[in-house]
Amino acid sequence: MKKIRPGGSTPFLVLVLSFLFFQSSGLENRFRNAGQLADDGPERAGRNAKTGKVAARSETAADTTGWQFPCDKNSIERYTAYRTAKPPVIDGKLDEEIWTKIPHSPRFVDLVSGGKTLHDTRAAVCWDKENLYVAFWVEEPYVNAKLANHNDPIYSENDVEVFIAGKDTYYEFEINALGTRYEAFFIWKDAYETGGFGQNPHFALSNPAVRQFNGVGFKKHPRGLRYGSWDFRFPGLQSAVFVDGTLNDNRDRDRKWTVELAFPWKGMEELARADHRAFPPKHNDQWRMDFSRFNTYKEAAPSTDHGGWAWNSHRVWDSHVPECFPMITFSEKGL
Repeated sequence: MKKIRPGGSTPFLVLVLSFLFFQSSGLENRFRNAGQLADDGPERAGRNAKTGKVAARSETAADTTGWQFPCDKNSIERYTAYRTAKPPVIDGKLDEEIWTKIPHSPRFVDLVSGGKTLHDTRAAVCWDKENLYVAFWVEEPYVNAKLANHNDPIYSENDVEVFIAGKDTYYEFEINALGTRYEAFFIWKDAYETGGFGQNPHFALSNPAVRQFNGVGFKKHPRGLRYGSWDFRFPGLQSAVFVDGTLNDNRDRDRKWTVELAFPWKGMEELARADHRAFPPKHNDQWRMDFSRFNTYKEAAPSTDHGGWAWNSHRVWDSHVPECFPMITFSEKGL
C-alpha cells in the first residue's frame, strides 16, 4: 500500500480532488433518484402508499389546490351511460345486446395504489326511464361464497360493490357470488337535521340500526361524521348473479362470475332530496357512482395488492369518499 506523507502540495491537491469527486457523486445520485421517482409514476406511488408517504404528498397538494381528498382530482374516471331502448332481463348472464354495445369500464385497479390487479374486473352502466342498470364481469378462478343472509358481512368474502352518491347522502350496495345482498344508506351529519332525514323511520336516530360512522381509512373528511342506516332497503331493487364455473368447489378452475342489477329511479328519492336532481336524469346530468371488488386474498409479493380493486383508485383504504367516485354522465343517446 502506498503511503501518503503529510505535508506538501500534492497531498493537498489529492484531498481537494477527492472532496469534489464525492460531492459530484452525491449530486449525481440525488438527480438519479429524482429521475427514478418521476419515471416510476403510479407504480412507485403505490409502493409508497403502504408506508404513508403518498398520503403526506396528497396533503401537501391539498394545501396548494384546495383539494382535501386522498385521490388525484385530475385522474378521476369519467364514463357516459347511454339509454337503452330495451331493458335487460335481470338474470346475471349479461347476454343482452346492450351489454355488448355499450362501453365497459377500464380494468379495475388497486383501490389504494392504482396499480394493475391480478384478475380482470370491469363494469358498465346503462339506463331507461324506469331503472339504472349496472353490470359486472368478475374474473375469478375459484368462485366462493358462503354468507347467505341479508346484510351478512359479505365484504369479508369476495364481493362487488356499487355506491351511488347524492349531495348530502350516499347509498352502498354489495353482493356476493351467492346473490346475498348488503345495503346501507349514509347521511352527512351536517345535513341530517336541515334535510329532514330524521322523519324517515329508517333513518331515525332512535332506530338501533342507525349509528354514527366516520369512514374506514380516511378519518378526516371535511364534512366530518355521517349517520349510517343498516335498516334501509332499496325499493324495487333487482339483482342476479351467474357463475361461469362451480360455486364453492375448488377442485376445478372457474372462469368468472357476472352480476346484473336494476335500481328503480323511484327508489332514489332520498338520494335526490338535497339537490332536487331529476330521476330519471336529464340529458348530460352527472352523478357520482363507485364500483369496486373485494377479495379474501392478495397477490403474492412483490405485488402490493391490497385486496380491494376499483374503477377509480381512492389512494386510501376507504370506499366511503364520494369525491373519489367516477363521474357518470347520462346520455339520451341510444346505442
